[in-house]
Amino acid sequence: MGFLDKIKAGLSKTRNALANTLGGIFSGFSEIDDDFFEELEESLILADLGVDTAVKATELLRKTIKQEHIKEVAEAKEALKRILVEMLNVGDTELKLDTKPSVILVIGVNGVGKTTTIGKIATQLVNRGKDVMLVAGDTFRAAAADQLEIWAERSGASIVRQHEGADPASVVFDGISAAKARGTDVMIIDTAGRLHNKQNLMNELGKISRIVGRELPDATIEVMLVLDGTTGQNGLIQAKEFSKIAGVTAITLTKLDGTAKGGIVIAVADSLQIPVKFIGVGEKADDLMPFNAQEFVEALL
Repeated sequence: MGFLDKIKAGLSKTRNALANTLGGIFSGFSEIDDDFFEELEESLILADLGVDTAVKATELLRKTIKQEHIKEVAEAKEALKRILVEMLNVGDTELKLDTKPSVILVIGVNGVGKTTTIGKIATQLVNRGKDVMLVAGDTFRAAAADQLEIWAERSGASIVRQHEGADPASVVFDGISAAKARGTDVMIIDTAGRLHNKQNLMNELGKISRIVGRELPDATIEVMLVLDGTTGQNGLIQAKEFSKIAGVTAITLTKLDGTAKGGIVIAVADSLQIPVKFIGVGEKADDLMPFNAQEFVEALL
């Protein structure tokens, strides 16, 4: 199955939902009038672009139609595609792995597929010939380190871990020491998704970030936020909270194959101005796909 085919298959629920709404607009209207824009905006909101992003996309389409003297509904659809691609292009979608070691600090609430995402990224990097180390910094969730160890074995990555309940910052420090000694290419650090309260969690993330910054001052660091695509606008609220304290540089959206609201990808990129770097459209390691805005929009519409 080709790259575009796989995204299309993974986004089938969203696309089917849009076919019943957006499809109806682009096939049901013979002229571009106020009713057309009103229905378009409503459809985009239903696809989970969120009110702000849907309103923005509709207004940009109004302007484009006026500037380019577009009369045909089919041309309007192509113009909308261009607008959505531009809204998604908010930064480099490639992982930044310029130093040795490079660090990917993975954050997000429990249940979004954080550990699985780490395993899949590790598999892809090992397949590219990288020496990868996983660091089990989520010491609070029962069996989190065990789960990560299974992924390390599957992917061919090494792992640094301690006992359950250990100080996460201490595990990260051990990981950095080991990475320096072994000449590791990429460290991927798992972090807690829930503690006794939000403040504790944020303090813990801040502590880990400081240790990485102190021990690896010149390292390229990606702070990757993992969001569950099925949670829709709640995911956007989570993203705003995490980006306040953790300096998020990259977003992975998982479980997009399980939702009819894949428009959340556009909402997240546009609202936060942080690039989406991976999308998850299935269970296998290669179902976590490097993000491409053009192909995503083509698959969506």
